[in-house]
Amino acid sequence: MRSARRLLLLVAASTTVLLSAAPALAQAQFQPSDPWAHATSDIPADTNVRFGVLPNGMQYAILRNATPAGQASFRLRIDAGSLMENEDQLGLAHFMEHMAFNGTTNIPENDLLRILERLGLAFGADTNAFTSFDQTAYLLELPRTNDETVDAALRIMREQVSEALMAADAVDDERGVIEGEERMRNTPQLRIAKAQFGLLASGQRLANRLPIGNLDIIRTAPRERFVEFYNAYYRPNRATFIAVGDFDVEVMEGKVRAAFEGWTPKAADGPDPDLGQVAQRGPETRVLVEPGIQSSVDINWIRPPDLDPDTVAERRENLIQNLGLAVLTRRLGELARADNPPFVSASASNASVFDSRSAGSVSANFNPGGLTRALQTIEQEQRRLVQFGITQAELQREITDNRTRLQNAVTAAATRSTPALANGLLGAVNEGDVFASPATSLALFNATVEGLTPDQVTAAVRPVFEGQGPVVLVTSPVAIEGGEAAVTAALEASRQVAVTARADEAALEWPYTDFGTPAQPSARTEIADLGVTRVDFPNGVRLFVKPTEFRDNQILVSVRTGIGELALPTDRVTAMAFANSVMGPGGTSKLTVDQLTRVLSGKTYSVNAGIDTDAYTLGGATKPEDLQLEMQVLTAYLVDPGLRAAPFERARSQFPAQLAQFRATPGGVLGRDLGELISSGDQRDAMPTEEEIAAMSIEEIRAGVTEGRSRGPIDIVMVGDVTVDAAIATVANTFGALPDRGAQAEPLPGSDVRRFPAPTAEPVQLKHEGPGEQAIGLIGWPTTDAIDDKQEARQLAILNAVVQLRLNEEVREKLGISYGPGSAAASSPVFPDYGYLLMLAETRPENLPVLFTAFDSIAASLRDTPISDDELLRARAPAVESLRRSQADNGYWVSQLAEAGRKPGTFDEIRSNVSDLESVTPADIQRLARQYLTADKAWRLTITSDNPAAPAAAAAAAAPAQ
Repeated sequence: MRSARRLLLLVAASTTVLLSAAPALAQAQFQPSDPWAHATSDIPADTNVRFGVLPNGMQYAILRNATPAGQASFRLRIDAGSLMENEDQLGLAHFMEHMAFNGTTNIPENDLLRILERLGLAFGADTNAFTSFDQTAYLLELPRTNDETVDAALRIMREQVSEALMAADAVDDERGVIEGEERMRNTPQLRIAKAQFGLLASGQRLANRLPIGNLDIIRTAPRERFVEFYNAYYRPNRATFIAVGDFDVEVMEGKVRAAFEGWTPKAADGPDPDLGQVAQRGPETRVLVEPGIQSSVDINWIRPPDLDPDTVAERRENLIQNLGLAVLTRRLGELARADNPPFVSASASNASVFDSRSAGSVSANFNPGGLTRALQTIEQEQRRLVQFGITQAELQREITDNRTRLQNAVTAAATRSTPALANGLLGAVNEGDVFASPATSLALFNATVEGLTPDQVTAAVRPVFEGQGPVVLVTSPVAIEGGEAAVTAALEASRQVAVTARADEAALEWPYTDFGTPAQPSARTEIADLGVTRVDFPNGVRLFVKPTEFRDNQILVSVRTGIGELALPTDRVTAMAFANSVMGPGGTSKLTVDQLTRVLSGKTYSVNAGIDTDAYTLGGATKPEDLQLEMQVLTAYLVDPGLRAAPFERARSQFPAQLAQFRATPGGVLGRDLGELISSGDQRDAMPTEEEIAAMSIEEIRAGVTEGRSRGPIDIVMVGDVTVDAAIATVANTFGALPDRGAQAEPLPGSDVRRFPAPTAEPVQLKHEGPGEQAIGLIGWPTTDAIDDKQEARQLAILNAVVQLRLNEEVREKLGISYGPGSAAASSPVFPDYGYLLMLAETRPENLPVLFTAFDSIAASLRDTPISDDELLRARAPAVESLRRSQADNGYWVSQLAEAGRKPGTFDEIRSNVSDLESVTPADIQRLARQYLTADKAWRLTITSDNPAAPAAAAAAAAPAQ
């Protein structure tokens, strides 16, 4: 059994690469460290990919894809991660990734990101990197594929992997940033993950190689140690370059060769590590207690890793096994969604982890106090499947759903997303998989399931639950009464319970086909320059249709009605805080969510139901042949909702544990309290207390949702692979056939007003329960709304981008006191005169005064001195390019058209979006800073812990990469 990541790529992304230039391998002077998987596989690779190997051993894969048009994604992978580190290098693979952005032979330290920003790439969103156990990857999202942008990107990536300076002073400056990253990521979840690695990979290298490493080494490692790792592993024969986008493949190949052919190794190749053997072990139980963690239990059967190459036979074996695991996971999910469920969620899996070990697992998350029931349920359900197998109906459902997904991928292959394809190629290289076309993946699937029987699937699943152990891991925020002995006893007691075969499921039919007499449109209006058609129906339904060619076989639908939270009081929390947990998961009155998935197996549909500030919302995604069904589903959710008690009780039962999880980190406290604080106590944005939750009832939600969605026009937006006539026809016999909706309700008095809090002489102080060295400082200013004229709100977005540049330079780079300082700007489309701009950062508590001084200094400098044209370009260009990229996506148009029925100025706002951003000047930025970022309007917040802070020089836990 191969890794879960490999299986995801197999079923969902179909990822491998074609050897279309095999002679290049024969002529190569150096062999790649990980040759292309298809070279020795019987799986045909995607013929659209241009494959090559340079004489120095560097591999490349180039694929033309015009979705979105004029853009490209670059990936540069180094076949080395934290597993390659020596004991005195722990953390340097990740540190080296940071240093690749901090100056090279021909690009000064501060220029690399600035070059990319001028070209429209934002740091983080378009310019990023990550380090894992087994690879380091550099990622660029290019907004244009002209020579200037492509040549600059290739030059920078080449410099990063072959010419990094690692100047001693730059290394020293970056140590604080790495420490800040470790501190920010030192969460209960990470501490538990680290402990689990140590337990499940006991005695193996994997147990002690989380990428963040050892802070003592990070703080003290000399430059020479960085150089040693860099020269040993940043080598052309360990590199793979991936380019996907809207370009000429021949031209791109020539540019890649020109950029990288001259790269030569500077030292001997670093050794591949000895990963160690899976330790011999018998049954074992371990309890890990960590305040703020989700309670969970995992039963693991551990085996040596599956290192078999990617072949037709291997994929067949994995696919059959995963069909069985999908059946078990579905059974567990149905139990989680039942009345009085034994756990919050549960699943079954089988995965190989970084070529070190494999493990079959059955797992559950539960509420505190529910361990025994959760453990015994997953044990018995796993045993039920092993003993009695799966049914033909269950197997057919998984086959049908998987086949539908693969067929949809084939139909949409020509308009796949460029970043997704680049990531798929990157994953294929790392996993040693063949990058197959969607058609090949479908053919392999069909060949595998032809004549497949439930007994064959059951036989394939049984070995998943065999191996060493089982090792039972329990995580809990509180001590488990009786400890590990009690857990073992509960497991043994469960094993004594006889299980029986699963009962057959009753046949179901789809009951929602008639909503009344189909309506004829009363008006039709073309907005030709935007490609939008408005259609009005007599009952108050307003339909906006935009056919696009962005994604083959994709139609997005949005439905809005009512006034949402404007009908709720502002001075108290109500049960409507849980409405989103009920409206979608509640299904319809005739069918539960699980029954919906059964009766609609093989159909492409989805439902998102919620309450927004000023509307109730429904949404979904489908394909042309299922559009009628999608509209029936959404209409049924509106007029015949389930609003069942089970999802409400499930959400309510989880909330006390979630509140404890919020308290465990400063970020959790920020997420819990910030909405209420910056709305001056508006209880619609408040997090309920345990007492308030206990007093809530499902009846209040039912009454509120029913009343809130019963009146007012219905606005429907359809965007994608749809014709206007098809959209009209499917609305006419669903939403259009409903009775007249009547006039819109009026907001409750005062509910349409929101205010930013008054300025504070001293910061508002909040507390978290996590490590004492973790703190957050935040400053905010009131701004304006985006209701009628959005131009100033858009100018504020550029001001926010300038602020982010200043934070990166001042707080992260110069001061080195925070890994990820951030800024945020919002202008309300609902509440007049309400908006804000925030600066915030995580840091050590003793650094908070320095942090606030930096915040104030940034604001003052923006007020006092016009920014340079270059800084404006570096802030504005990524924002403009991000917007242009969004405009080539169906999701953008759904969101932009959502208010078109209520706000006549919507179309003009869409038209002016890009020009409003492009017209921002340095004078506009200074004017806005003088108007809004003033000392007398500033509101401040700190979040600190009462726990003692560890000394700044102490070693700390490991964390994921950048």
